[in-house]
Amino acid sequence: MYMVESKAAFTLGEFGDARPNFVYQLTELKDNWPSVLFAMAGGVVLSIGNLATQYAWAFVGLSVTEVISSSITVVIGSTFNYFLDDKINKAEILFPGIACFLVAVGLGSAVHSSNAADNKAKLNNLPSDSKPGTRATFIPTSCETLPENGIKDPEVGNDTVGKLKAGTAGFLVEIENRRSIKVFGKSILIGLAITFFAGVCFSLFSPAFNLATNDQWHALKKGVPHLIVYTAFFYFSVSGFVIALILNIRFLFSPILDTHRSSFKAYLNDWNGRGWALLAGLLCGFGNGLQFMGGQAAGYAAADAVQALPLVSTFWGILLFGEYRKSSRRTYILLVSMLSMFIVAVAVLMASAGHRK
Repeated sequence: MYMVESKAAFTLGEFGDARPNFVYQLTELKDNWPSVLFAMAGGVVLSIGNLATQYAWAFVGLSVTEVISSSITVVIGSTFNYFLDDKINKAEILFPGIACFLVAVGLGSAVHSSNAADNKAKLNNLPSDSKPGTRATFIPTSCETLPENGIKDPEVGNDTVGKLKAGTAGFLVEIENRRSIKVFGKSILIGLAITFFAGVCFSLFSPAFNLATNDQWHALKKGVPHLIVYTAFFYFSVSGFVIALILNIRFLFSPILDTHRSSFKAYLNDWNGRGWALLAGLLCGFGNGLQFMGGQAAGYAAADAVQALPLVSTFWGILLFGEYRKSSRRTYILLVSMLSMFIVAVAVLMASAGHRK
């Protein structure tokens, strides 16, 4: 992702009539280093937030993780950006929208809690000798769910995945068997804590980028041009790549949350799902660049409307991955309420857009 962002910054920076020149600014580090540090700090917190989100997905699920983390991003980040941008966004619209995001955070936490209770009830109905422990071992035996050749553990690489009905206890156990991050028996607070941490990280990268391009804190010497978006985006991407490389290598050999230790050889030989990961990085990289260009034009607070991404991830989570299938009525009501509030919040946030002078 970050390599794509760097390349995009180089390419786009050579188009248009941006002054000062992109390549020229790269050579003036001795003058614009304070802004460069802000841009790099933004890349660091975004990279950490991305990594935390990947752990949160296992505990909280795709839909709730994205809604909560995106809402926190807007609540904190958009508030910072509103004041950094000299209040160019309409406050009477922006802050009611932020309040809607706060409500969405509360509803998201309630959805996670309710769904965890639903899953616990499903698992309690399993035979006592089939209930999962630290590592799930339950294999369904009913004609309706029996896989032909067993359940695949991708870390072992044998057998084929059984076709279980989404939302059933057997489906939940199969998911637990297949993933490296085991969540059965762990407190729901762990997932929520990781999700909130990711949201706080995400909330800081946009204000940091804002400071890098507009120098509201007057860190640059008088007469030194502000970083153009493409220059800041380049440093942002480089720092994100470096911290992602360091953290992933660290967790490869010293994993957290009871995951398995791995190696470079195993990593390089495992291409299962690697294509999807590369595609996700490409989309994320281009999305970041467009968000920054939009923020420079219409205000970074309004540009945070890009956090509408949970509406897409919810489609994936519910319709394709089977999240919340066979859940309780209470969970469904909370889920619909959370998504409805989030849609309203995004619409209000977009309506607050202003124009940078």
